[in-house]
Amino acid sequence: MGQEMQCAVRFGGNISRGKALLESEALLFRGDFRLEIPFRAMKSVSAAQGVLRVEFPDGHAQFELGPQAERWAEKILHPKSLIEKLGVKPGASVSVLGVRDSSFRQDLAERTARVASPTPEKESDFIFFAAEARVELKQLKGLVRFLKKSGAVWVVYPKGQPHITQADVMAAAKHAGLVDVKVASFSATHTALKLVIPLSRR
Repeated sequence: MGQEMQCAVRFGGNISRGKALLESEALLFRGDFRLEIPFRAMKSVSAAQGVLRVEFPDGHAQFELGPQAERWAEKILHPKSLIEKLGVKPGASVSVLGVRDSSFRQDLAERTARVASPTPEKESDFIFFAAEARVELKQLKGLVRFLKKSGAVWVVYPKGQPHITQADVMAAAKHAGLVDVKVASFSATHTALKLVIPLSRR
């Protein structure tokens, strides 16, 4: 999830108070004017005396964040890798079902040698399950038995598609006895929703 705070922003000769939001791939501002600045579009990022300064194709923006300015600059300049965002620790036991993203698989292989695919392994710390259609979500219930009590299933599904939505994934998770705890941008085309066994059942 992103970090947000109320602040003043100077941009294009204007100043506005509103809400700044630091997401995994972009910096947003909502006030009298709106900004959405992807990290990849930023030409320079710096922080000093409580002010985060960002240069991007549309100009310069100054975010008056106080003590958070340097922390946000660090997160923009050195964002977590996808594997880190997904919480995969070195040596974790991981099962991958249907996820074909080559860069993800390469990063995963560099993180841990304990990767099972296409058949899930019992006592998995993580199960990455690709669902391209709503009907495939029925398989969630059968995956729970391969998961450690403290483990997680990441459902990887297409972004912005009516045939499978976040609400569909959440409903299937509930039916499987799981709860959703986190969402992450998996790629330009896919989202990932993290599901875990409720504490009361561990």
